[in-house]
Amino acid sequence: MRHDLDISIFHAVLDAGSFSAAARALGMTHSAVSKRVSQLEERLGVQLLVRSTRQMHLTQAGELYSRETREILRRLETIEDEISEGTGELRGGIRVTTSNALGQMHVVPALLEFMRQHPQVEIDLTITDGIVDLLRERMDIAIRSAKLPDSSLMSRKLITNRRIVCAAPSYLDRHGRPRRPRDLADHRCMRLNLPGAFNDWGLQWEGGQRHELGRGFACNSLETLHTACRAGHGIAWLPMFLVAQDIDAGLLVPLLDEYRDPESDTSISIVRPEMDLVPRRIRALVDFLVDHFRQLVL
Repeated sequence: MRHDLDISIFHAVLDAGSFSAAARALGMTHSAVSKRVSQLEERLGVQLLVRSTRQMHLTQAGELYSRETREILRRLETIEDEISEGTGELRGGIRVTTSNALGQMHVVPALLEFMRQHPQVEIDLTITDGIVDLLRERMDIAIRSAKLPDSSLMSRKLITNRRIVCAAPSYLDRHGRPRRPRDLADHRCMRLNLPGAFNDWGLQWEGGQRHELGRGFACNSLETLHTACRAGHGIAWLPMFLVAQDIDAGLLVPLLDEYRDPESDTSISIVRPEMDLVPRRIRALVDFLVDHFRQLVL
C-alpha cells in the first residue's frame, strides 16, 4: 500500500479545504479521495477529520498527524526531485513569495529572466505584504525586507534595505525644505497606516526625543505612497530600492540625510525552510537572485 500517496491525498484535502476541491486538484473522483482518507483512518485506528455537509475540521489526532507528516512529505518530495533532476537541465516547480513593491520592481523581472534561462523550471509566485508561513503554505523561498520572526528559517542576505526621507521638487518649491527633523511637524508627512515600526522614519532626533510628524496622506501600500510622493503631495520615508531611479532622475530629492540613523537599516534576504537536501533548481535560483541583487546600485 502506498502510504506516501495516502499522506499526499490527506494533505491535498487540507490544503483545498474540501474533498471535492481536492478531487479536482488531484484529478480523482470525490469517492476515491474519501475512500483513501477513510482507509488511512482505519489503518491508524483514529479519526483524523470530522466532516459534515457544510464544514470539515481536524480532530486532535488529525492536528498531530498533519503537523508531523507535512515535513515528511516535503522531505520525500525533495529527495525525489533531487534524484530526478540529476545533473542535467534544471526542471520542476519552485514556490516563491515576496512583497508587493519589492516584487514588482525587482523580484518579478529576476524570476522571469531565470525562467527564460531555464525553461523547464516553473515558478509559482505569491505577492503579498503579509508574512507567509513558509511551511504551512509549502513555499520554497521568500524574499523579505522584514526581520525574521521564525528562527528555524534559513536566511541569506541580498542587500541592505536602506530607507530615506524624500520629497518631489514641486512639493519643496511650494512648502520649503525641512532643515531639521523637528521641522517635519510643519510639513505634510505621508505614512503607512500599518502597525509596527514602519513610521519611525529612522532619524536621529535632536535631544534624543522623537517629534511628531505633520499630518498627511496615509495608506497601506508603499507603491501608492511612492506615487503620491512623486506627484508632490508630501514627504515620505521610502526604501531606496523603490526610489533610487527617481533620485537619479531628479524626480525625488533626499532630505535630512545627515540625520539618518544607520541603525534603522534592515536587510532584504532570501529565506527558506531548513532542510538537509535542497533541490538543485532552488540552489540555482538562490544563487541567481544573489547575483541579480548584487548588481543593483541602491
